[in-house]
Amino acid sequence: MTNITRKDFLNGIAWTAGAAMLPAAVTRALESGPDASAEEYFLSQGIGPSDPRYYPPALTGMRGSHPGSFETGHALRDGTHWDEVGAASETGEHYDLIVVGGGISGLSTAYFFRKLRGPKSKILILDNHDDFGGHAKRNEFTVGGKTLIGYGGTQSIEALSLYTPEAMGLLRELGIDIQRFEKYYDQNFRRSHGLRASCFFDRGAFGVDKLCAQRADSVHFGTPTDPHDLEAFLAAAPLAEQAKRDLRRLHFEKVDYLAGKSAAQKKAVLEHISIKTFLEQHAHVHADVVKYYQQRTHGLFGVGIDAVPALSGLWFMPEGVKTGLALSDESGEMGAEPYIYHFPDGNASIARMLVRALVSGAAPGSTMEDIVTARMNYAALDQASSGVRIRLNSTAVRVKHVGDPAKAEAVDVVYVNAGKAHRVRGAKVVLACWNVVIPYLCPEMPQAQREGLAYCVKVPLVYGTVAIQNWNSLKRLGAGTVYCPASYFSEVNMDFPVSIGSYHYTQTPDDPCLIHLVRTPCKPGLSTKEQHRAGRAELFTTPFETFEHHVRDQLGRMFAAGGFDPARDIRGITINRWPHGYAYDYSTLWDPQWLEGQAPHLIGRKPFGRIAIANADSGAVAETSSAIEQALRACREVLAMPS
Repeated sequence: MTNITRKDFLNGIAWTAGAAMLPAAVTRALESGPDASAEEYFLSQGIGPSDPRYYPPALTGMRGSHPGSFETGHALRDGTHWDEVGAASETGEHYDLIVVGGGISGLSTAYFFRKLRGPKSKILILDNHDDFGGHAKRNEFTVGGKTLIGYGGTQSIEALSLYTPEAMGLLRELGIDIQRFEKYYDQNFRRSHGLRASCFFDRGAFGVDKLCAQRADSVHFGTPTDPHDLEAFLAAAPLAEQAKRDLRRLHFEKVDYLAGKSAAQKKAVLEHISIKTFLEQHAHVHADVVKYYQQRTHGLFGVGIDAVPALSGLWFMPEGVKTGLALSDESGEMGAEPYIYHFPDGNASIARMLVRALVSGAAPGSTMEDIVTARMNYAALDQASSGVRIRLNSTAVRVKHVGDPAKAEAVDVVYVNAGKAHRVRGAKVVLACWNVVIPYLCPEMPQAQREGLAYCVKVPLVYGTVAIQNWNSLKRLGAGTVYCPASYFSEVNMDFPVSIGSYHYTQTPDDPCLIHLVRTPCKPGLSTKEQHRAGRAELFTTPFETFEHHVRDQLGRMFAAGGFDPARDIRGITINRWPHGYAYDYSTLWDPQWLEGQAPHLIGRKPFGRIAIANADSGAVAETSSAIEQALRACREVLAMPS
């Protein structure tokens, strides 16, 4: 593999779309280290969100929880905050509603508040990141004069049955027609180009680097369901012969591995054992089978099969196992609808449409088509003349009622921007940030509520977006989506084939395109929450250079046979690091069964004085639908409070 220095890398691609608008010194600032913050340069030069050169989607390198977004919060957690920032200055600002958190839940809260209370409502939204959207993050690149748009967080509008009429109504009011994606998403793209679901066996775990086509269309990396295709796959796979026999059995022999038990008894067993335990102790498979399946659950659950209940993971089981057990799919609506409801930037387009609806002049256009290529006007976000103001790079550190919470008529919110603390006042406050932060913001909350908020540990994950100058090597190998059972990144996929409005997906192998990579920093053997904590610590101590090395190394080894050269073909890398990623979803393996209404997230989200809570955490579901639904609940709660 050709070596490439960090300086070469930065000079080539560190600034992509919109780069012509940015001073060359910004690029030089990034050369100072793997985690150097462009925001630090912006601040030193007085370039803030009001400057037309400010455009976060074009930033590459370390994104997600980027340098500059979390340090103040960590200082608050560690009790060192007030020593660093000093006393808060008064802004003199007063709002009908202050929202802490500018993700989809926070933006939806502001939208519902204006809709229900009136368009003259004065609202301030504070967010600690340099861009709005929360986990709905947009990544932009320019390669060969072509703009490439990818997603750095929330992927798609999925599980449509989970959307309440109000949540789906919000999408419609914004101008999103779900059915149009059936035209915009090219469901025949991979098939027409001979791109198959494949599996990359890593030499570190399987003794050899080998890319094996699975000849299956499933994006969830299922092994082939056709016997002929399975035999071709197994013939090439570097697995023990016994493991191959076991895989044939799991797929095509309808064995009831819990024979003699009723359906209820089977479910009771599967709720309290992991997929790994089921495979080892009930299906009695070879160790290579467990190794092969270990990372299949990473993208959905954030942990491997050692920590996912067998019942929740029934959807991942081979067809023969599911048929033999004769149980219905307990994983909800997975696979019940096509996974095509996707903007090129994921649900960042939903956030962009919310901002366009809230802030006059924030973006041109009015449709779901034109929002994709619209350039957001960040200078419009925090104007005194606007009824809704979005203040970025502003970390809330204190939310306190003015007087007794039971009688108070206002709430003070202290936030830190550019190292200085400022105080604003709101008649009501909605905390649309992460649950684990809230006990530090509101230490006056009852102990039981603070414990409820702290109980659910968010799932850490990494979404890598890589721009390549062409995809001829993938075409030669027939690899469009790859499961990597023991690699640093567990999934490597060509981006979703969506063309919408004036944005067009790559059409030929000579065109540039985006590759999406997934990593969840699991620690097998620990409980789910302990794995999440350990993974979060890993992410915060892993520099961009390490991620970059693994991107180049893994892609180089995976696609070398097709002629892929990382030094030549990679034109940009963005690492979306989310130490606090998915909302925590309760597990029958690790969490108790609570009495109705007593689950920690329900206790944690109760209104406190003039403060309500809205986020996906408060729904205990890592879905955009939950973020919107919880926003509406919180909005209704604050509107029910005395004016």
